[in-house]
Amino acid sequence: MTVLKTEGLVKKFGSFPALNGVDIEVEKGEVYGFIGPNGSGKSTTIRVLLGILKATEGQATIFGMDAWKDAVKIHKRVAYVPGDVNLWPNLTGGEVIDLFVKLRGGTNKSRREELIRRFDLDPGKKCRTYSKGNRQKVALVAAFSSDADLYILDEPTSGLDPLMERVFQECVMEAKAEGKSILLSSHILSEVEKLCDKVAIIRQGKIIEKGTLKELRHLTGTILLVETKEPMPELATVKGVQGIEEKEGALSFQVDQQELDNVVRYVSQFGIVRMESSPPTLEELFMRHYEGTGTTERAGVGGEV
Repeated sequence: MTVLKTEGLVKKFGSFPALNGVDIEVEKGEVYGFIGPNGSGKSTTIRVLLGILKATEGQATIFGMDAWKDAVKIHKRVAYVPGDVNLWPNLTGGEVIDLFVKLRGGTNKSRREELIRRFDLDPGKKCRTYSKGNRQKVALVAAFSSDADLYILDEPTSGLDPLMERVFQECVMEAKAEGKSILLSSHILSEVEKLCDKVAIIRQGKIIEKGTLKELRHLTGTILLVETKEPMPELATVKGVQGIEEKEGALSFQVDQQELDNVVRYVSQFGIVRMESSPPTLEELFMRHYEGTGTTERAGVGGEV
């Protein structure tokens, strides 16, 4: 069952196309990773989905309803966590959590208390005294305390320490186990790799790759770590080899799937001492699309536009 879907989504600011034909689809019980550099269109897509911005062209639907026209109905079943949370300064963290939970019709006090404990949050303090990380905890506790069917999380762990990031990951997996759907935009690629069933990579308003990690890895081949008795001076010229790096007396490089046999034959001439193979990480997949662009794009940090 499809929970969230965009088809040919276009959003223009004047003549500038912030989104240019974005197609994503999130199924029930699925964690969908949404990654890209600053200015790529992640946050614009999320604002269209939340009914904050109206699409110029195309469709965005959640629970089969139009994201713009039916925004009020949709929001009753959606929990949203932004990357930079602003709270009412004179309310306590606990009061803000209760407010958000009541807005969605929830009354699960035990779940609220459990999450406050797990995120190590003091709910009695005024929000104006909270650090960025604690403001983020308030938003996460409020989101996971509510009985939402879809969680839209835009850089949700910004400001959290590694221990709290792990608690967040546990909460995501618990929500998934309950059949909830999650759209996760994150600059922490290891987090996306660990949590997500599918991933979409967006660049300059267009989806350039999407699918399961297994499908994306198939497109980009294998990572080899090879140590040989003799140097391999011509390795960079071998067809299918790229991204050569020296690591602990060995060479690490990526090999296109169809050239793997020929590359192994080549390196074996130099006397293999050690050879290890592994699938590329999500970070390596991501960087393959951005290496050599000559820009300062970074993976998802901040995510304006």
